[in-house]
Amino acid sequence: MMEASSTHQQPALIVNDVVKRFNVASIPWWKRLRPDHQNGHSSDDQAANGSGSSLKAKRGKEIITAVDHVSFTVQPREIFGVLGPNGSGKSTLIRLLSTLLIPDEGTVTVFGLDVVKHEMQVKRLINRVSVEASFFKKLSAQENLLYGARLYGLSGKVADQKARDILKRLGLRENSYTEPMEEMSRGMQQKVAITRAFLTEPTVLLLDEPNTGLDPRSKMEVQTFVRELRDVHNATILITTHDMYEADTICDRVAIMHDGKIVAMDTPAALKQQVKRNGHEPTLEDVFMTLTGEALIEKEADAADLEPEKV
Repeated sequence: MMEASSTHQQPALIVNDVVKRFNVASIPWWKRLRPDHQNGHSSDDQAANGSGSSLKAKRGKEIITAVDHVSFTVQPREIFGVLGPNGSGKSTLIRLLSTLLIPDEGTVTVFGLDVVKHEMQVKRLINRVSVEASFFKKLSAQENLLYGARLYGLSGKVADQKARDILKRLGLRENSYTEPMEEMSRGMQQKVAITRAFLTEPTVLLLDEPNTGLDPRSKMEVQTFVRELRDVHNATILITTHDMYEADTICDRVAIMHDGKIVAMDTPAALKQQVKRNGHEPTLEDVFMTLTGEALIEKEADAADLEPEKV
């Protein structure tokens, strides 16, 4: 892991003009073997490097631009929220930041490290909670957590005690700790996913709708953990959500996404000042409706769901 003194001299995250598309037809293997393709002068290369309008869709599919020229910078120790309904590109953005997807255009850096060129170094700095977390379902919560902790160099004894403490605060029954994951409800599995991320005390924590399936008490504990990780361990946190109250409560700044684009970005207070009161105190949901003309409701699944989750 990079030394704290070196990582905190520069922005934690820089997303520069990033584009991610799905259902783009790939170049057949036999074309990639042609001399003109290997020299980078074929018409297929030129189309692949051009704008979205010059790309070809897979047969029977339509090209989906899930992230559309998105740019922002997150400073060290900042809690940065990305808001918007499902289908706005939030999950795709998280997967680009966490090295699970490669941007079609633009760059993403984590403390100066390019997520494509320095993938393994970036992975040592980050941890991620997904709205659909992956586990070895036949194994217990304990076995999954200790496995994940050892990948980050934590000893089994230390990780086991930390895991028990975190799960206790989140309200998971002690006997559930040794039960197979497949016997747990979605909410219980989400608590284990959150515990797995907090165990390693990452430099950058990526939370993709972490409170899905959690009860109100557990949601409050997660917010407390987020603040502790920032205040005690100097972590930087990026959280995606469509929970406006949560974003207003814990985020230093928020970006609102709509159809793959960022339509507004500022502090929650500053964003709410852009909206007329109309007899009540404006909310971030009022901001979203004003900027997009839509109510903040869940849409179809994010385009990231078109790609299988990695274990």
